[in-house]
Amino acid sequence: MNQFFKNLLSTNLTVLIKRLAWVFLCMQLCRVVFYFSNQEDFTLITWKDWFVGARFDLLTLCLFFLPFITLSLLPGKFTSHRFYQGLLRIVFLAINSLLVFFNLIDVEYFRFTKKRSTVDVFEMVQGGNDLSQQLTSYFRDFWFVMLLFVAFLWITNRVFTKTINNYEQEKVSIFKQSITLIITVGMTVFIGRGGVVLKPLSPIDASQFTRIENTAFVLNTPFTMVKSWMKAGVQEKHYFSLKEEKTLFNPIKTSVPQHILPNKTNVVVLILESFGNEWVGAAGAKKSFTPFLDSLTKESLYFKNGIANGKKSIEAVPAIFASIPSLLEVPYISSSYGNNHIEGLPRILKKEGYTSAFFHGATNGSMKFDGFAAQAGFDEYYGRKEYNNEKHYDGSWGILDEYFNPWTARKLNTLKQPFLASLFTLSSHHPFYIPPHMHGKLRKGPQPICEATHYGDYSLRKFFETAKKQPWYKNTVFVLCADHTAATKNSKYNQRTEMYKIPIVFFDPNGRLKKEKNEELFQQIDILPTLLDVLNIKTNYYSFGNSYFQNHDKEAIAYLDGSYYYFQNNFLLSFSQEKARYLYSLDSRANKVVDSMKKHSKESKKMERRLKAMVQRYNRDLIHNQTTVYEKENIFHH
Repeated sequence: MNQFFKNLLSTNLTVLIKRLAWVFLCMQLCRVVFYFSNQEDFTLITWKDWFVGARFDLLTLCLFFLPFITLSLLPGKFTSHRFYQGLLRIVFLAINSLLVFFNLIDVEYFRFTKKRSTVDVFEMVQGGNDLSQQLTSYFRDFWFVMLLFVAFLWITNRVFTKTINNYEQEKVSIFKQSITLIITVGMTVFIGRGGVVLKPLSPIDASQFTRIENTAFVLNTPFTMVKSWMKAGVQEKHYFSLKEEKTLFNPIKTSVPQHILPNKTNVVVLILESFGNEWVGAAGAKKSFTPFLDSLTKESLYFKNGIANGKKSIEAVPAIFASIPSLLEVPYISSSYGNNHIEGLPRILKKEGYTSAFFHGATNGSMKFDGFAAQAGFDEYYGRKEYNNEKHYDGSWGILDEYFNPWTARKLNTLKQPFLASLFTLSSHHPFYIPPHMHGKLRKGPQPICEATHYGDYSLRKFFETAKKQPWYKNTVFVLCADHTAATKNSKYNQRTEMYKIPIVFFDPNGRLKKEKNEELFQQIDILPTLLDVLNIKTNYYSFGNSYFQNHDKEAIAYLDGSYYYFQNNFLLSFSQEKARYLYSLDSRANKVVDSMKKHSKESKKMERRLKAMVQRYNRDLIHNQTTVYEKENIFHH
């Protein structure tokens, strides 16, 4: 038996093992680079996590290299031929380069998304010119990543060359070569599935082997890419009967007019790129980079603990205007449900005589905002094309805020009142370009985004300076909120309890709205129902959020990397793999929050039931295209 295995190892298998050993080492080195570039996100890493990561790397290696393994071990003398080895070299370099490339991209991109990338990154290629516009700045700012990629590629080629001459030339029977192939391919498939498991391991299974905060560490990007391919949908859940589900959660709601503002009041929603609480003075930042926004909060209904329902700009728009969060692996707009019928704020207000327009200074098509705006019912879309002045282009992203913002304020004069308008800013987005004439005039901080945030705040002031001069200003309610929080190196703001916190502000120039610094939870999907109440619109509507003016538990929901995060009152519950994992107190002042599920078991069970009902309804309505108030939908549920 020993001689048999010795004969097996004396064939092409020996060379194959050497080559794959280098691939495995590459993946380990990529994880090391990933870790040291994002240490602030992984403060609770143990040696166990490194071993779990190695397991997922081995699994990924088997998934991607199965064709190469098969080609390397095919029976016959032709495998040692120069031409055939050249073919193997191409396959080997191509696959390993792909693995390394995806892993290294997330070394930096993870800071923005807080998850391993999935197939939704390819939407950047399809959704306008976002990727091509950003590549230059990415290469400039993160040149060391590309240098590492070239180094890995060069060494990979050298490794292959070194092993070519080692290919076995001795006569080995076709039978033994065939046995080697069968056993090796079988083992590869076995490992690639994840071992002895009923279903192949997927990214969501990582939470079984580590803390939820560390799942991105133990996973690798090629694995999350391949596993999310063609699997970006949701599965129907059956936690409760429809009757019980409805008692726990129902998105069909009725507005309650408040008669605080006059009927037909205009609405302007300003979505502030990456304005997370970390840099907002009104939210408690030690050094504020938002002096104008801070001053505005004092004259407004200001939610200090506003919650973003996602970590990407593309997730914020449907949350704000359709009250639909992105509770799936890819953003709602990019998902297979992105064309579902919705009846968001523009359509609801259109029935009341409102016109509407969406403004975003990036290249038209960016993040599919123009497509979603049309689907949501906006009458007009204004982007870089409509602005039509490339002198104010920042060179990579879009029209600078200091020019586009006041232009938007003037452009609103062309809309018939009453109107709904949205302005999505962009200058506080990477690459954080500051025009030369502003150098030395802005506050700088520990991260590049600080100066860009101050520039965004300066540009926000210019919007209001222009808006005040317009005839529609006094008859307008303004809503200001960030799209998501920014990338950060601060361990506090990388905690799940803090990483979604943004400012949300309701401002009435006439001071009729209550001026208050509210400490309660208020999420992006609460904006639509709150506006309907404050605009005195009496209607039924579909929403996963709640109006500020109606009594309910204060809550918020988000989804990231296979886990749901459900905020309610003073707690945050994490839920994955059909199980509640952790319960964190939002009142904790510690830099490292601790699990208190056992201590507050009653609260955690209540929250888990509410969350399950939300997920059950969300998944079913997306699958059956019922994310609106339909007559047939009401019959189905009532």
